[in-house]
Amino acid sequence: MAEISVFLQSVKLPVMPEVAHALIRTLNNEDAEVTKVRDVIAKDPALTATLLRMANSAIFGLSRTVDTLDKAVSVVGMSHIRARALSICMANVFVLPPGIHRLEFWRNSMACAGYAHWLAAALQMDEQQAWLTGMMLRLGEITIAQHSPELLPGIEKKPCLPGMRWQRERQLAGFDEGQITAEIAKRWDFPDTMVQALRAGGAPLATPEFSRLGAVVHLAGWLADTPTFAADTLTQLPVPVVQALGLDLQTLTASIPDADAISDTSSLIG
Repeated sequence: MAEISVFLQSVKLPVMPEVAHALIRTLNNEDAEVTKVRDVIAKDPALTATLLRMANSAIFGLSRTVDTLDKAVSVVGMSHIRARALSICMANVFVLPPGIHRLEFWRNSMACAGYAHWLAAALQMDEQQAWLTGMMLRLGEITIAQHSPELLPGIEKKPCLPGMRWQRERQLAGFDEGQITAEIAKRWDFPDTMVQALRAGGAPLATPEFSRLGAVVHLAGWLADTPTFAADTLTQLPVPVVQALGLDLQTLTASIPDADAISDTSSLIG
């Protein structure tokens, strides 16, 4: 998208640490070994310490203490540890502008990640890729605020019901947050599947090629923005997107995760 490239010319993008770039390279390598991912993370003591705190937190509810990176990778899983490590790196380099509440922003991003993971599991998709893509979706709003801070009040105006923020961003800025995050992710060499999903995250049925991951992230963002859950919450999801994915809402209703359980931000802002 040439227009987004022009949009980003006047914005100073965050500088990702080398450990993050190295982890992204392993995302593009399906044969990446556990030891390679572990060794990349181990080069950053602060990141390692944060991951160990996370592994021992209530998020995972482990029955024993995890005191080494090897144990964390063994117990939690390499893909999960890598996704969490990248989320920590991004939370550290993206500076939230005035007008965006830091705790609420990251809690919403983590909820989106959690719901994307849950939906991906139901569809037998890559759960960790979905988690990381969901976590990244809203990062583009930070860039919009950097480029045009005067637009932020209109974007964040309450009430901001599910789907409304994406509509406002397209009306006011010309692009939604997912489209901008996609361009940043492309520059950072994230996998094409993730880039396409982010690009489609705000409007998954409006892209030339349907992205299942983009549709999953769209629904996850919708759920993350839902103020209160009720028995019929899932029936309020965009029907065409639900149908395109072939989701069975009746089955999903019985297993929908609690928002508080999946939106822990301690590893991001602790």
